[in-house]
Amino acid sequence: MRLTVLALDGCFDTGLSAILDAFTTANELAALEGSAASPPFDIKVIGMRRDVRTGLGLRVPVEPASAMGKPDWLVLPAIATKMPEQLLPALARRDVADAMELMRQSHAEGVKIAAACIGTFVLAESGLLNGQEATTSWWLAPLFRQRYPQVRLDSGRMMVPSGDFTTAGAAMGHLDLALWLLNQASPALASVVVRYLLVDARPSQAPYMIPDHLARADPLVERFERWARSRLAQGFSLDAAAEALATSTRTLQRRIEAVLGKSPLSYFQDLRVERAVHLLRTTRLNIEAIAAQVGYADGATLRTLLRRRLGRGVRELRGA
Repeated sequence: MRLTVLALDGCFDTGLSAILDAFTTANELAALEGSAASPPFDIKVIGMRRDVRTGLGLRVPVEPASAMGKPDWLVLPAIATKMPEQLLPALARRDVADAMELMRQSHAEGVKIAAACIGTFVLAESGLLNGQEATTSWWLAPLFRQRYPQVRLDSGRMMVPSGDFTTAGAAMGHLDLALWLLNQASPALASVVVRYLLVDARPSQAPYMIPDHLARADPLVERFERWARSRLAQGFSLDAAAEALATSTRTLQRRIEAVLGKSPLSYFQDLRVERAVHLLRTTRLNIEAIAAQVGYADGATLRTLLRRRLGRGVRELRGA
């Protein structure tokens, strides 16, 4: 797979590094395992200007845009402008306008385009997302929806593939995006990279992180994940899930256990925990209101689940 990463001036350091580290790691692991005679990913970093620096001022070695050729994917990391008062002037920059034109020309030539976090605004500003589904940074979703009414925004999902485009959510959504792209080329290699970059038996990591990435390695499991996220408030039913996904309960149970190493109900509860933590950290809703949104009758039950799964209480999670 040929990938070109477009680094705009002031790009988000972590986002750019996450994408490059994921694909570099994939190439290294492929070589170690002897699964490929040559690196499976050809990675090139280009810039719209000769001198590109990250948001923290580090210089990015880039090739000129004219050297891009015709990659399979053009990947756009975020620019480090987190708030509207910074973002809107950045979208009017000359180099950003040139980047939009490059994306339009590249897409016309058959190149697929992926963007994460604030990079989704640049892609939407180009007009290419009109009529497509997309996601973006959660705190800028209202601005995105207002500015790009022709884009079907789904801010409840971290990853949204749509046609020739794929968008990802905020900050560490860059890693989600890189792993999704890896999975398009080699699900087996993507699974190995996940284990090197994310899997750690120590309890400091949230228990839903690993299955969330592995779920995307299997189409049925990914569809189950989407179904489950839309049904958190209603509660879990294996029969209802199987019917919605046009499969048998036995097949669904077996596939999820094979891919995720846990039952459908256990993964459903992981998603409840993920959503509850997100609401605790990003809203002022009380625990009773959050419990209702994730399908629990009362806040006490949710408190117990959070303490059992994460080893922390509501106050600690909200403070974090």
